[in-house]
Amino acid sequence: MSQQPLHAAPLSWGHGPRTFEIFIEPTCPFSVRAFNKLDALLEAVGEENVTVKIRLQSQPWHLFSGVIVRCILAASTLPDGKNAAYKVLRAVADHREEFEFTDHCSGPNMDATPQQIIERIENYSGVQLAEAFARPELQTEIKWHCKYARQNGIHVSPTFMVNGLVQADLGSGDDISVWAQRILA
Repeated sequence: MSQQPLHAAPLSWGHGPRTFEIFIEPTCPFSVRAFNKLDALLEAVGEENVTVKIRLQSQPWHLFSGVIVRCILAASTLPDGKNAAYKVLRAVADHREEFEFTDHCSGPNMDATPQQIIERIENYSGVQLAEAFARPELQTEIKWHCKYARQNGIHVSPTFMVNGLVQADLGSGDDISVWAQRILA
């Protein structure tokens, strides 16, 4: 019995003509701070005015970054698509330190395996993603996120783009009113 073709749901919310893209690494504290503002941003600007797109920016100094990014994208291939991916993002954000290393090189996660990280994410999110994680063709979606970031010169997380242009002066510490003003300019 063959599997259905893999389809990853776009990680986008809203349906407005303006685009706000955010490149995040799921365990980066600054990315988590920015991620936690996205719902309020969408409410402030209005779903009819903006499309918010999450782009995943895996960074090797966050040692489980690749595994976690793959989990998020695996969740996006499930029947609940972007909502499942959002649940995984939320679970990682809410328990960020449990997926990170002390000083990026030591601590309790030194003995954790990728399988244990997947199970931890499944437990926190309620999303069963191990089977989707194991599909080799998922790498196409992972590579797309990586290539898209590279072609736009993205190096750090979070990085923000408005209507296709990098906004180097926007940061995770900004009030959402600053982001909203830039989007609506």
